[in-house]
Amino acid sequence: MAQGRVSDRGVEDGAAVAVLDRPAPKTAPPKVSRPQRVARRIRLARTDLLVATGYLALAVLVLSGQWLHTDRGYLIKSGQDQTMWEWFFAVTAHNVAHLENPLGSLLQNYPDGVNMMANTAMFGVGVPLTPVTLLFGPTVTFVLVLTLGLFGTAFAWYWLFSREVVASRLAASVGGLFCGFAPAMISHANAHPNFVVLALLPLIALQLIRMARRADSAKHVRKARRNRDAVVLGLLVALQIALGEEPLLIFALSFGLFAVVYHLHTPRTGLHALRAITPTVLLAALITVALTEIPLWWQFFGPQSYRSIDHGTMQNDLKALFQFPSESLGGLVAHGQNVAINPTEENSYFGWPLWIVVAVATVLMWRERVVRAAAVVIVVFSVMSLGSTLMIGKHDTGISLPWKHFENVALLDTVLESRFTMAAIPAIALILVLATQRALDYWKVAATDWRPLALFAALAFALLPLTPTILPVVQRPATPEFFTDGTVRQYVSHGSVVVVPPPTPPDARALRWQVDSGFEFPLAGGYFVGPTGASKKGRYGPDDRPTASLLMKAQRTNTVPTVDDAARAQALADLRYWRADVLVLPPTDNTDTLRQTVDQLLGFPAKLVDGVWVWDVRGLV
Repeated sequence: MAQGRVSDRGVEDGAAVAVLDRPAPKTAPPKVSRPQRVARRIRLARTDLLVATGYLALAVLVLSGQWLHTDRGYLIKSGQDQTMWEWFFAVTAHNVAHLENPLGSLLQNYPDGVNMMANTAMFGVGVPLTPVTLLFGPTVTFVLVLTLGLFGTAFAWYWLFSREVVASRLAASVGGLFCGFAPAMISHANAHPNFVVLALLPLIALQLIRMARRADSAKHVRKARRNRDAVVLGLLVALQIALGEEPLLIFALSFGLFAVVYHLHTPRTGLHALRAITPTVLLAALITVALTEIPLWWQFFGPQSYRSIDHGTMQNDLKALFQFPSESLGGLVAHGQNVAINPTEENSYFGWPLWIVVAVATVLMWRERVVRAAAVVIVVFSVMSLGSTLMIGKHDTGISLPWKHFENVALLDTVLESRFTMAAIPAIALILVLATQRALDYWKVAATDWRPLALFAALAFALLPLTPTILPVVQRPATPEFFTDGTVRQYVSHGSVVVVPPPTPPDARALRWQVDSGFEFPLAGGYFVGPTGASKKGRYGPDDRPTASLLMKAQRTNTVPTVDDAARAQALADLRYWRADVLVLPPTDNTDTLRQTVDQLLGFPAKLVDGVWVWDVRGLV
């Protein structure tokens, strides 16, 4: 694409986003000397560097609380997800360093293990950052991935906008800023790097756009060029699969809808483009399959694989579309009712000022096909994110919505429907980019034109309330010395450590203790997604063993349960199932109740070792 803007009436001030129906220029462009070309490239490169520096600085600022405390800092709004992701990065580095299979691990959920590929372990960053993890620890890797994710996503969209949509780097930088630091991105930056590292998605879009443009500009694209395009596209998609499949699925659906709506005005042109790039796309698909067939087989058919996962009700509340995110300037002043699923899933929260600006800009630029296509993506995916029935202020209205017809479709049934609004982020950014370019064009015509000032005031009105704040960090408790000083090795032969009670998604601290010990032992229980029952339906955490449930109930109620012979026999059976070597009770809520319960279950008292209560059960099981 050349730079400028385009509408259905034809081309004004050059072409912009009309990939396929761009007419040839009537006059030859003015000749530019080589020194002039070099000077222009240096000037643009300086602009790119300045924009990149700004994005990186903002990303570091947002995560500065964690960067300042990489030793014991913890993003409090992550729940237990930070612990889980740090474990993923740590065990990936451990497996790479020891030349072990990274696709699965027995280090938690022993002896069944965990299917790492089915848990979005992000091998695309975990493997190359192995040296960082081994040298500085998984917390540094975790915050580094989040920081580079925010920065990289913003800059990648800026790159697409500046190279294929508009001439102004300023206009493109507005779009990149919104894509990289939208409310959903900041929310996921608390805990979900797979929904923050999204830089490959605009690069995939850019590759497809350029393939379509080349197919249109020349009747015969050289075979070598097509093969090169296929290799690039195949590599990008394969790497995105190694980073996160759910974002790729949402992107593919939204990009496909955008392309269809964009070509509704000229269907023949769209069909021509589809026919032209289909062979290349199919070859790219084969390359992707060749690169990912083993990991994908392991994910869907390997040990501890599952068919689908029931997330329950995970839709957006209608209010969430118009309120300000909690981690923003607007949220500090007027956050409104808390209707998010949890603090890491504020997937919309665009704020009502932004919707006003986007709606006005869409109306004013409606004649441009790209704006219409972006508007349709925004509406469709926002509606899909509302789930099967409309919720307003946590009240189910009972009004049926389109998602009701798709919630049981394969692959779609694994997506949290609230995340569909993330497809609206680049579409909103695209409209803001085009509106900014149009305002700057007005200024080129008349420096006294009031419309650019109105546009920039509107952008400030919409975007300033969404300015992210620094994500809150607390100090996590130190790991018990029993695990860090090597004492645990004296109690582990060839079996597992059973923490009392075993780790689960609500309390996965034991995963960190295992990492800090240098993976000296496998753990019973854990925080992961795995199969349950004969249907192999996915669930968070291990299947509930009776003894684990008994211990969790005792801790919750602070009451020592009645322990009879049946309970003791069940405890022995569960210990044998876990192949337990030792039970460890660290400092926790209602420690005395838990200690007395285990004493009665095992028939002998615990020993206090390095600040934790220990039951050596190797002779018992």
